[in-house]
Amino acid sequence: DIRHLLTVSDVMTSEGAVRAIGRHGVSGSKHSILARSAFEVTVTHLLQAGVIGERDELRGVTENIIVGQPVALGTGSVDLYYIPENV
Repeated sequence: DIRHLLTVSDVMTSEGAVRAIGRHGVSGSKHSILARSAFEVTVTHLLQAGVIGERDELRGVTENIIVGQPVALGTGSVDLYYIPENV
């Protein structure tokens, strides 16, 4: 499907230059420590983040899966409460 290729090319060129999909390009420029470390060179990313005191806000899918939290997407993005009327 051509739409998949178009999506990848949009991500690779979103900053005005062609960037690789790898640790030196798109995947290495993520704001989340855990998302960066999930791709490649895990120890390097975690040590560097620890040395400079970087914090991860756990807002993405990858980092929430790593720490075992439910991901706030789809049905996990809302809270539903049932209040019976006959109480």
